[in-house]
Amino acid sequence: MRLKKVVAALGASAAVASGLVFGGASAVADSCPSLYVVAIPGTWETGHEKTPQPGMLSGVTRGLPRNTEVDYVTYAATAFPWEGDVYGSSKKEATDNARGLITAMAQRCGATNIALVGYSQGADAAGDLAAEIGTGIGPVRPERVAGVGLISDPRRSPTDVQVGPPAPGAGAGGPRVGGFGWVSDRTRTICALDDLYCATASDDFVTRFAGFLAQSSDANPANIWRYQIEAGAILNDLMANGGVPMLQSQLTESATEQRAKDLERFYRSESHTLYGSYNVGGGQTAISWMHNWIAGMA
Repeated sequence: MRLKKVVAALGASAAVASGLVFGGASAVADSCPSLYVVAIPGTWETGHEKTPQPGMLSGVTRGLPRNTEVDYVTYAATAFPWEGDVYGSSKKEATDNARGLITAMAQRCGATNIALVGYSQGADAAGDLAAEIGTGIGPVRPERVAGVGLISDPRRSPTDVQVGPPAPGAGAGGPRVGGFGWVSDRTRTICALDDLYCATASDDFVTRFAGFLAQSSDANPANIWRYQIEAGAILNDLMANGGVPMLQSQLTESATEQRAKDLERFYRSESHTLYGSYNVGGGQTAISWMHNWIAGMA
């Protein structure tokens, strides 16, 4: 009789334990969103001393379907050495933090799809992470990515799928080596025609070299091969357009003065910060289009 009671007690305990386990799994599954959006703000929109700031992307992520979860990435969001972190270090922190968020969600919720969205330096970081995933070295398999939205991407390639009027040239930092791989068909980029960060003329070699130096600041030795390819692409274009004399002509006193005027006109135009009103067609702005596109993934 005593043995039967012990067996019965053990059975009851096992049943309770099983209920807790399965109940816990069910609770986790119930708390999982169908779409997880990782948003990376632009330069100066967030920082170590700030809580995550939506900034330009607020209109993209506000009011998404209820089965969507959104996280904003906090990082240095600086560009110059006197701010504390050089551009390369700041962007790497954004990429690493976004990767960490995606990894944690993927481990917790196996059926949740992922969307990445970024603006300016945040688009640079989001695009780099998307390229990792698309080429098979990211934290999740490419099929888990529902979409990647990039606004004013400094590494925009002429071959990227653009929304709105096709911007000339490419990003100031040069296109990503290898592109977006298996997520290319789900990646969309928006670049205002006059936004020099994402629309640098192919023959503006001063800006292209400056962009390359920004990208390779705080260089990772493991990426030397990539830096060589990117620098080689600029040099090849330079040689095809007149070589060193062409570069020298862009560094003369008069050319430098004109460049200063062009930059002043660019900053005064605020084309880099007006995506909330930038028309991409169909009565939509860059922000409203990106919002509707991501909402359709949920």
